[in-house]
Amino acid sequence: MQQLLGSGDPPPFSVFNEKGTAPLLLLCDHASKAVPKALGGLGIPEIELARHIGWDIGGLDTAIELASRLDAPLVASGYSRLVIDCNRWPGGEGSIPEISDGTPVPANRNLTKAQIDARVEACFWPYHHEVDRQLDRMTAGGRSVALLVMHSFTPEMKDFKRPWHVGVLWNDDPRLPEPLLAELRRDPSLVVGDNEPYSARASYEYTLNAHAGARRLPYCSLEVRQDLIDTLHEARAWGRRLAPAIQAAVATALA
Repeated sequence: MQQLLGSGDPPPFSVFNEKGTAPLLLLCDHASKAVPKALGGLGIPEIELARHIGWDIGGLDTAIELASRLDAPLVASGYSRLVIDCNRWPGGEGSIPEISDGTPVPANRNLTKAQIDARVEACFWPYHHEVDRQLDRMTAGGRSVALLVMHSFTPEMKDFKRPWHVGVLWNDDPRLPEPLLAELRRDPSLVVGDNEPYSARASYEYTLNAHAGARRLPYCSLEVRQDLIDTLHEARAWGRRLAPAIQAAVATALA
């Protein structure tokens, strides 16, 4: 198999606050807009990579603040979702998009199996293997933990201005999402989406199904609108704002 990552390329994942003691693992699937040098920027301008199609704007900064406030470990992906989406099944819908929100991605067209496999092995599996490693470590001895995946969403899609400030995405396990929705809705100034603007019940969702579902952990994703967290200052402020609701919801889910 061809080697994709070379000298000077960033690692495929990063871990923050690994010694955190909270019974919660935080993840950020779309933390980076980096592209391996060998892929030449995917044939699109940097300004396109910096859009929501390239990564979850503000997601990592918010997640880092949450990790600090909650004293929870955090695992973050290392490459752009346009290289390979860490929240899509490899080889499945949206895994390596040829077009994203109207933007063609030339380097993603007509890929051979070897080229796809190189991205999966270099950028996808290392991240998810680290998630498994952290969960194995945290659940050792029968300890109960929850899983929360931090995402962000673009304020407008297909000419629709999205009204939600935050959204809780979940499938069929209500243990974490229902108390989290209730905690967030205590703030009357927040517009809170229940499986909005996306749904975790979509068949293409990978992370929650692969990790939390198999282990029967309480889990959900949390989405924050990108115009609210697109600076470091605002991302940290929202991390501080969201932390008490998450902490209370995790305590309820694990009770």
